[in-house]
Amino acid sequence: MNSSGLKFTFLMPLMVACLMAASASIFHNDFDITWGDGRGKIVNNREVLTLSLDKASGSGFQSKNEYLFGKIDMQLKLVPGNSAGTVTAYYLSSKGSTWDEIDFEFLGNLSGDPYILHTNVFSQGKGNREQQFYLWFDPTADFHTYSILWNPQRIIFSVDGTPIREFKNMESLGVPFPKNQPMRIYSSLWNADDWATRGGLVKTDWTQAPFTASYRNFNADACVWSNGASSCKSNTSPSSASTNRAWFSQEMDSAKQQRLQWVQKNYMIYNYCNDAKRFPQGLPPECNMS
Repeated sequence: MNSSGLKFTFLMPLMVACLMAASASIFHNDFDITWGDGRGKIVNNREVLTLSLDKASGSGFQSKNEYLFGKIDMQLKLVPGNSAGTVTAYYLSSKGSTWDEIDFEFLGNLSGDPYILHTNVFSQGKGNREQQFYLWFDPTADFHTYSILWNPQRIIFSVDGTPIREFKNMESLGVPFPKNQPMRIYSSLWNADDWATRGGLVKTDWTQAPFTASYRNFNADACVWSNGASSCKSNTSPSSASTNRAWFSQEMDSAKQQRLQWVQKNYMIYNYCNDAKRFPQGLPPECNMS
């Protein structure tokens, strides 16, 4: 083998290692562990973040950046075994009394019983837009990708690339839509056995503690908000100088619509738009739109 071949043979593994490192999220660059007194940890060469819960405390983290529109991906592996009473929350939120919020919450359950994925959208401090789902896999056995696509027209919740919920901008009907308040990413693992599992009937079994959830492969293709300005040129169009932001005007094609319908037919277990008893004065206006 000539010298150039030897150099290539030596450099190739190094190049591959560098590419792999560049593609993995280095958590301390993007997030701060904000509470839990050591129960939140960044491990595995700073590529995995874990949150733990015991009887004394849970734990949580938040993003260093605020975002105003974007596509946010995170891989999670949820608390295994008897996770009843625990909640793993992963969400976007602004601050103040008229905050906006886009929620994934994972409600634990007894061993062998399915997790409940709880979603909600708050705009100007008003929520009450819950939809809940079972998942079509065991979310504790491996990592799965949970995504929020948020643009001025719609919010799409997805799991492993499959849309499970769409919340459209219906300001024309008087429905507030989150579009003016930058939001941080937050996550926490905490005890909610007063309501989380079967309405609070099943309590947390502390003999199973500590409970641990894991996170990896964070990605934000998003408009970062800093010092009162967006990294995109405006709040209504993406920066032409930035990378291609297809998500900014993205909507679901027919294949995605079919996947959404499949999930909602087979795995949705609660939809506020079907809960007439909860809204005796009439369902919210967005519920009347197909």
